[in-house]
Amino acid sequence: MGALFGKHKKVVSRVTEQDKAVLQLKQQRDKLKQYQKKIELNLEKDRKLAKKLLEEGKRDRAKLLLKKKKYQENLLHNTDTQLEKLEQLTHDLEFAQIEIQVLDGLKTGNVALKKVHDILNIDEIEKIMEETREGIDKQREIDELISGQLTEEDEEAVEAELEAILDIQDELPDVPTDNLPEISEQKTKTKPLKTKESPTKIAVEA
Repeated sequence: MGALFGKHKKVVSRVTEQDKAVLQLKQQRDKLKQYQKKIELNLEKDRKLAKKLLEEGKRDRAKLLLKKKKYQENLLHNTDTQLEKLEQLTHDLEFAQIEIQVLDGLKTGNVALKKVHDILNIDEIEKIMEETREGIDKQREIDELISGQLTEEDEEAVEAELEAILDIQDELPDVPTDNLPEISEQKTKTKPLKTKESPTKIAVEA
């Protein structure tokens, strides 16, 4: 019951004022085009009627009809001009909407980039780089200390051990790559084994 009488949340419309304006412009454009078609039909009709009146000798009526035709042609020319303006205005408005979307995208990107810059500021980056350099220098010092503790004899022993390892690897035989021969299966008959009968012990009666 509560759901029936409860207040419903108002759905926010995604249609903007620019969308409404574009829709109205397109509706006006379509009406103008319909009006143009109507005028064009009337012009063709008046032209045929004027021709018929001339054939009947009714020159004055034909002249009046041609004046009406001329007026409608001027109207048609004016509608062409208005139609061009509507088309241009519709195009400009739609392009402006695209520009707004691009600007919104740039704005969002700039905000995200600023957050990244706030996290990775110059001082923090310099600190990380300094710690990295210190770590590399420390590791280099450790390597130098370790290598410095070895005597010339130790170095010679290490080189000799390396040569010995290389010699052992050279002496290892190559692994054969040939396929092993297949062993043919032979059917062998197995003979049953004979068991020796153990002599029975005869009990001697005392």
